[in-house]
Amino acid sequence: MTERFYLYDDMENTRTRFVSFMGEEQRYDLAIVQTDRYYGKSLVLDLQGSLFAIMGRDDLEEPGYVERVFKLTEEEANELREFLSEIIL
Repeated sequence: MTERFYLYDDMENTRTRFVSFMGEEQRYDLAIVQTDRYYGKSLVLDLQGSLFAIMGRDDLEEPGYVERVFKLTEEEANELREFLSEIIL
């Protein structure tokens, strides 16, 4: 067996928030991981859809971004965007 070549192998303390809420359009089950790894952005995981994105305020403001990465309708994405804008810096 050849020697494994690591690009990086770091451990870091993170802060994780698990939240579930019912919107007008659907239920959202999320894990939001805050870390220094991604230049101040948060790792947002959709636990039901098995999707995730590295997100900052600039990503929330990008047209169509939330819809695209979480495979949501415009209405669903607006609910999620509204919630995330309260917690993502």
